[in-house]
Formats: sequence, structure tokens, C-alpha cells
Amino acid sequence: MNHDQAKALVRQAVQRVVPGAEFARLDPGVSLRDTFEMDSLDFLEFVEALAELSGTELSEDDYPALDTWDGCAARLVPDARASAQGRDG
Repeated sequence: MNHDQAKALVRQAVQRVVPGAEFARLDPGVSLRDTFEMDSLDFLEFVEALAELSGTELSEDDYPALDTWDGCAARLVPDARASAQGRDG
């Protein structure tokens, strides 16, 4: 998985929680929670959707990184590399 693929998964996960969410002018470093007005339960639903879509285990320790589009992508990409290395090695 690359950065762009990870960002596409983030978009899908947000749209599960906030149907019609617009990403066209979204600054990738701005808070997703603030931008899409997600409360705590919405954010938890987003994290669960992202974990399901990506096949990545995400914990409460990951929440700060998952607040931005770029942060989510950065969290997912290294995990994908580690998984691929584990299969290859």
C-alpha cells in the first residue's frame, strides 16, 4: 500500500461516518474530527471503519495520528510495509 492508496481508504472510512464528506479542498494536515464535526462516537466509528478497510489493527494509542488525513496515511503505510516484509522474510 502506498500513501495515495492509504488516503483513499481514509476517504472511504470518513464517508461511512459522514456521507457526502467533501475532500476536494481538504488540507491533509487539518483535523478530520474538526473538519467533519465528528464527535467521539463518530471518530470511534471512523477508526473502526479504517481498521476494517485497511486490515490494520488500530488502537487507542493511534488516535492522535489518526486525526489528520496525512497522519492516517502515514500510520497505515508503514504497517503495510511491515506486513509485506513479514510475508517475504
